[in-house]
Amino acid sequence: MENPFIDEPMKITPLDPWILAKINSNQPTLEREELMDWQLKKVNQTIALARQKSLFYREHFQRMPESIQNLSELSQFPFTTPEDIRRNPLRFLCVSQDSIDRVVTLDSSGTTGEPKRIYFTADDQELTIDFFGVGMSTFTQPGDKVLIFLPGQTPGSVGDLLRLGLARLGMDPIPYGPIRDSQHGLEVMNIKKADCLVGSPTQMLGLAQRWQTNMHKPRCVLLSTDHLPSAIVDKLKSTWGCEVFDHYGSTEMGLGGGVECEAHNGYHLREADLFFEIVDPETGYPVREGDYGDVVVTTLTRVGMPLIRYRMGDRSRFIADQCPCGTTLLALEQIRGRFSGFIQIGENTLKLADFDEALFAIPGLLNFTISVTIEKTIECVNIRAQMLTNVDSCSSIENAMSNLPSMAGIKRTITSHHTPNEVGSILKRKIIDQRGQNA
Repeated sequence: MENPFIDEPMKITPLDPWILAKINSNQPTLEREELMDWQLKKVNQTIALARQKSLFYREHFQRMPESIQNLSELSQFPFTTPEDIRRNPLRFLCVSQDSIDRVVTLDSSGTTGEPKRIYFTADDQELTIDFFGVGMSTFTQPGDKVLIFLPGQTPGSVGDLLRLGLARLGMDPIPYGPIRDSQHGLEVMNIKKADCLVGSPTQMLGLAQRWQTNMHKPRCVLLSTDHLPSAIVDKLKSTWGCEVFDHYGSTEMGLGGGVECEAHNGYHLREADLFFEIVDPETGYPVREGDYGDVVVTTLTRVGMPLIRYRMGDRSRFIADQCPCGTTLLALEQIRGRFSGFIQIGENTLKLADFDEALFAIPGLLNFTISVTIEKTIECVNIRAQMLTNVDSCSSIENAMSNLPSMAGIKRTITSHHTPNEVGSILKRKIIDQRGQNA
């Protein structure tokens, strides 16, 4: 597909002037040193707030200094983990519960069975609304119709906050919610003549697989909620001739963390509201510039439930070269997987990202699940594919698996099902390890 921006000068990310205004700069352009001074001030304010108001951080930082003199000194503070939140999220609050406007409960993936609960004040949510609108202006303009395939019925939900952010900048948001019927989703896209779609990778893939040439084409798509396989990007581009952008965020970040610019050279980050680090997953020490590691986030402007040095578990790195768009903001390489999401079988490491690229490139494949079991003492990888048409794709899947070095010598079972109503998921996908259940 030809890049529609190829004959035009590349625009700097709109996060650049937005952050310049947020840090109250008098400079005409965003300078890295001035932004880091802002971040240092906000880190110290957040540490002071957490120490004073949060029962968790009062204990957690008992032996830590009152403040830091430069951002590198933050690395001496202990991490905050998902298990810390699960054990007692109310101990993180820095405001009364009456001041909390929104509580998000995340399904547990830990051994305790307790869910994570993340709390937001109205002002905390206002920060997200502001970011969503500016981030979307990277590829939309006033008057654009934006069809939102994300949960939005509940006030304060991600789709609702996105709707508010778009409306404030003059776009025309069209709330839809998660897709349950792909044909209906296509009908709405066609009737509304949507310029832009926002949704999860597999749900947008489902629309593209079923799209007919007499239907309306969106100009651009923003994908969020899960890691983005390049095979899905290629399918959306080839089907609709559209520009595809990726968003990085999580509930713990306040739903929004970063978004690609026109260069598609990593996520530009919400650096006036969040401070990012990359640390070695084994040692916990900061990695060298450009090296891969675990993403760690500190909130800078949240007051309800600030998080300091929260380990995301996402694997990425900072891109050392300046982005072609010209910003001085950091560029975080696109997230391809989580450290906790890798499955070990003997000396082989199975990564969901490898399966994504191999399988989503198969024509007609809508989605798939992977589980690891033990059958008569032998570890086995089970792949179940959902196909658009009633064809036997097992041979295509077997060929794709044969080309994955990580699958060499591993027993596998492959099943393919014709599931014309498969709509994909808005949840993060993962390899399901069932070895403990049938060992």
